[in-house]
Amino acid sequence: MPKAATSSAKAEGRYGRNDFIYDAHKDEYRCPTGDHLIHRMATIEHGMTFHRYWSSNCESCVLKKKCTPSKQRRVTRWEHEPVLEEIQRRLDSTPDAMRIRRSTVEHTGQWAGFFSPAPQWFRKHATGRK
Repeated sequence: MPKAATSSAKAEGRYGRNDFIYDAHKDEYRCPTGDHLIHRMATIEHGMTFHRYWSSNCESCVLKKKCTPSKQRRVTRWEHEPVLEEIQRRLDSTPDAMRIRRSTVEHTGQWAGFFSPAPQWFRKHATGRK
């Protein structure tokens, strides 16, 4: 499962989040111009911790129009982002993995009869649930 792109920046011709490189040792991002986006704050939304990064030099940047329409470009990082990055790295290294999984693992329920009419009838009539 590829990581979801939640920003419209790429579609609008601006730099996307993937153009900003994260440095785990310094806990900062580097923008396409080489400037550093430092950790500014952490917020908790729906029980998840997000870290926000931005630079103070965006106003004077020559590539600002290719980056953001706002005052600064802000990058948000989920506290468990390294796990997602590792999954993405593994998917990129074996592109056929999901195709193989879909054909072997995800269809075993159908082979076992879980999607046949009998279990559906049982769920609906015997348990009173749909």
